[in-house]
Amino acid sequence: MLVTGTLEDGAAYEVEITGREDRPVVGSRRVRALVEQHTGRPVLLGPVGPRRPLAAADTAAVLALLRQHTAVVEVRP
Repeated sequence: MLVTGTLEDGAAYEVEITGREDRPVVGSRRVRALVEQHTGRPVLLGPVGPRRPLAAADTAAVLALLRQHTAVVEVRP
């Protein structure tokens, strides 16, 4: 799935969420670092839950993390 958005400082990014444990996102080193920093920490999958630990291979959790920490503009399958 391709995700386009902006980081807190306004920098634009486009990444592919791969669903692979060894390389969860491709396309932005900053987004990859964000995912690595939060791996294992709880993430809300929706506005009110459920909450589960972020696993690099969990595409739904990675997308939820991006929605929480960046401004996601577009998601394409």
